[in-house]
Amino acid sequence: MAETTAPAVRMTGIHKHFGAVAANADVCLNVTAGTVHGIVGENGAGKSTLMSILYGFYQADSGLIEVSGKPADIRNADDAIALGIGMVHQHFMLVDTLSALDNVMLGAEPHWLLKRADTQVRSKLMALMESTGLHISLDTLVADLPVGDRQRLEILKTLYRGARILILDEPTAVLTPQETTQLFAVLRRLRDQGTTLILITHKLKEVMALCDRVTVMREGRVVEDIPIKAASVEGLALAMVGRRVNMGRSLDDVAVTGEVVLQATHLSVTDSMGVHRLKDISLTLCAGEIVGVAGVSGNGQSELMDVLCGLLVPNQGQMRLLDTSFESAHWLDPDTARELGLAHVPEDRQARALVMGFAAWESAVLGYDDLPEYATHGWMNHAHMRQATADMMTRFDVRPPDAELLCSKFSGGNQQKLVLARELGRAPKVLLVGQPTRGVDIGAIEFIYTQLRALRQAGCAVLVVSSELDEILALADRVLVMNQGRIAGELPIAECSESALGLLMTGDNA
Repeated sequence: MAETTAPAVRMTGIHKHFGAVAANADVCLNVTAGTVHGIVGENGAGKSTLMSILYGFYQADSGLIEVSGKPADIRNADDAIALGIGMVHQHFMLVDTLSALDNVMLGAEPHWLLKRADTQVRSKLMALMESTGLHISLDTLVADLPVGDRQRLEILKTLYRGARILILDEPTAVLTPQETTQLFAVLRRLRDQGTTLILITHKLKEVMALCDRVTVMREGRVVEDIPIKAASVEGLALAMVGRRVNMGRSLDDVAVTGEVVLQATHLSVTDSMGVHRLKDISLTLCAGEIVGVAGVSGNGQSELMDVLCGLLVPNQGQMRLLDTSFESAHWLDPDTARELGLAHVPEDRQARALVMGFAAWESAVLGYDDLPEYATHGWMNHAHMRQATADMMTRFDVRPPDAELLCSKFSGGNQQKLVLARELGRAPKVLLVGQPTRGVDIGAIEFIYTQLRALRQAGCAVLVVSSELDEILALADRVLVMNQGRIAGELPIAECSESALGLLMTGDNA
């Protein structure tokens, strides 16, 4: 592991305010060249702001930046790229309708003749893929690439532009465990080749597994900076939140189930390409229980959620929600679902739960804007909507608690808390939650778990789809495992372990 006298990055006395909010307050950061440096903290702790300053998205109000020992004036992303700094964002910055090759070349064409540019870029990328292990199909449209390949493409794009310092913002947020393992192998290889990696993440186990050093931020300040050999998951969590965090299941945490509130039978979905996404799925949800759905992403979990909430009509099957029955010819729709007391937290908050250009208060009432407290004879009461949103933000600790702030300006974790506040606040009878804590910090995870358990105790039936086995084991009373569009097995939580679920997920339990 290469080390030099001058850090790859030194940030000294960084201050950044957004109005009255101090996003960064006298932050100092030293990142040794050729290492993996983790930056952790709660949502709103200032991690992404600090890295956005390093990458030129924001300018600090005051403070100094040095890159490889030399003062750096970084006014925009072009300045950062010229200094060898690249950034891979949590939400991919790719054009779905272009090929992987065209995405790399876009804005960085080496020649005005596109055919010649194509040849040059392809040759350089082939060499990069060989040296780094970041293999992808260059001629495939981004829309057709698996999520893991899109992540690799983002890294290739930055390396193609000459990045020697690579910032990764929640790089595993949408990856399967297998894809995460593959990514970490690539990142270690890049580190060993001299690339400096800065990892922003909420997953403390990943920090312990990958990083050489870790910086902890809280409320805009650095509260700890230590080598990873001196760190522990418990200690990092304590530094992040300022108190001990407990997300595990207590011994007396036993579900008391009531009547069946949702029953689905023989659900099947075939997509427009003729692929069978759901194959004869049957399940029940009872009042007062949390049912977990485990499985490697892409095995039908998303389609199951869409069918149950009325966003997707199955090719065949039946469902009974409370006292109302539905068949594939006359299926549930989202408005009816809400009227019957079914709430839905989608897996992709940005694409399906929020309007990023809306203010928080506008997104906080989506789907519920015709309720009597919000509207009278079709006229919306914006004052009531704003006040209700302020109350939601206080209850769910959304930071900053500004109902006028655009949804796009909140961190991913605070966007998630806003969606949960909207859907959980109506005391639903059935709650469908996809990836409830994706991109959420450890303190907020504890809070979300508490809210979901409280709903269960109040008699709500909760269905949780998660790619995190730790999450399934912490929350669920029983677990359904999906594999290739089918339910591969069902286990009560007492019989669940990571190994037992893993065998069902991969189909190796026969």
